[in-house]
Amino acid sequence: MNKTLHRALDNRSIATTNRLYKPQRTSSWHHTMTKLTADKKLNDDELLALAGYKHELVRQFGPFNMIGVAFSIMSVLPSIASVMGQIYTVNNASIWGWTIASCLIFCVGVCMSELASAIPTAGGLYYWTYHYAPDSIRIPVSFLVGNTNTIALASGLCSIDYGFAKELLSIVYIAKDGDFNITRGIVYGVYAACIVSHIATACIASYGIAKLQSLSVICNVALVVLFIFTMLIGTDKKNDAKFVFGTIENLSDWNTGWSWVMNGLMPAVWTIGAFDSCVHMSEEAYDATKNVPIGIMGSIAATGILGWLIIMVCSFCINPDLASVIDTDSGQPMAQLIYDSLGKHWAIAFMVMICYCQWLMGASIITATSRQAWAFARDNGLPFSSIIKVVNSKLKVPIRAIVFSGTLALIIGLLCLINDTAANAVFTLTVCGNYFAWQSPIILRMYLRFKPGPFYLGDILSPIVNILSIFFTVFVIIMAMFPSEPTVDKETMNYTIVITGGTWILSMAYYYAYAHKTFKGPRSTVEATPTIEGTGEDTDKIDAAFYSAEKESI
Repeated sequence: MNKTLHRALDNRSIATTNRLYKPQRTSSWHHTMTKLTADKKLNDDELLALAGYKHELVRQFGPFNMIGVAFSIMSVLPSIASVMGQIYTVNNASIWGWTIASCLIFCVGVCMSELASAIPTAGGLYYWTYHYAPDSIRIPVSFLVGNTNTIALASGLCSIDYGFAKELLSIVYIAKDGDFNITRGIVYGVYAACIVSHIATACIASYGIAKLQSLSVICNVALVVLFIFTMLIGTDKKNDAKFVFGTIENLSDWNTGWSWVMNGLMPAVWTIGAFDSCVHMSEEAYDATKNVPIGIMGSIAATGILGWLIIMVCSFCINPDLASVIDTDSGQPMAQLIYDSLGKHWAIAFMVMICYCQWLMGASIITATSRQAWAFARDNGLPFSSIIKVVNSKLKVPIRAIVFSGTLALIIGLLCLINDTAANAVFTLTVCGNYFAWQSPIILRMYLRFKPGPFYLGDILSPIVNILSIFFTVFVIIMAMFPSEPTVDKETMNYTIVITGGTWILSMAYYYAYAHKTFKGPRSTVEATPTIEGTGEDTDKIDAAFYSAEKESI
């Protein structure tokens, strides 16, 4: 790379770096940007400036904190507790299905890690979509991905906090020996209070949020260890290996093979998700080209392994009469499993700890959701973007984006008041929306030759994993839209296709009606200045260095 460019980058303060260069997003710029981002001599803020953004947040997240962001959102034991009913709809599918799905999800995480290592920015998915898409569709497709990702993350917050509300109320139900009526109104009230608490928590400084991720990792791992040892020691009569690995008991109306696919693979999809949260926190991570991939892959691997151990223990300790566990009056099969093995007091104790970890899940996902909303608003992708994109100058936190994210989750959560079918469709929007947003840049990077960052599998292995991930993400989106029963009526219909499809249609309608006037793809926030402080060099000389590097890359 041109020596003048390196000298300029090395000698100026990062504040002036951010005012140095206002990128023009042409095809040649895309090649130049990826060429420059791969240069190891550029630090995080210089790479961000080359992506077109000035640095506004505080970098407090190291590799452990980045793993903590996604790992705490996955929060393995509370998440498995939420899908326990589906896991044991077909008995032995729980072990094998989790193993297969975890490996495939890891492949998706590897592809996302390669993209994040090449271009680490909070916008992530919609930015990469714009970067790799053909010119003719670049802007509308980027808008669709950004909007879908924002809504899917808010729906994820809704799913987590709604699960928290039901778990908390199940504790009351057990404590009162069933003398407690859980209504949808009560559930929504607890849910709304939880959302408000998360809005308040997420508004603390970035340093505090980073520490919260570390606390969440410690709490979740400690809870898993306690659960495994307590269940194995406290359960008097355990199931044998044949029951765990070989017995097939299908409790659904689908045939056994199809039920095995649906209920064996999808629980892992529900649990090991939202790892794109690491991407949305990349502008608060130091050494982002390395630590963001570590966060993505580390969280997936940890959740996959710990989840397998939890399901294994549950399978050995569960009541062989699976229907009595799944259809428990408390509404929480995990609580019933613990109650059967350890008694009432242990069931209450574990559900309290699970609730606390579930609350930490919500605190983490609202943080990631707000960063996506803030990044998208920064590029004028949201209504009221000029308000949402403002960063608090004292805390260096996008407080308005946090409030927006929480409010959006409260609105989406109103659908849960209709019935359980509507609630399930809202929660499935999280899977469909995220997998659509994840697969888009993975597919489009095949259109424009991918220029990797520090993390890359190589020219042979990377395309193989890429193609495998594309097929799996398409498969998941299709599976998420299937009804739970083959006989479909208004009660058993899976309305995910209606809600998700409606989200896409409304997004594009809004784009062509209004947003196309304001959203032009990722926009530069880097300001131009006539000179560079401390160097005495004119920006014309520095621009010449950039254009020289661009010429070399073409």
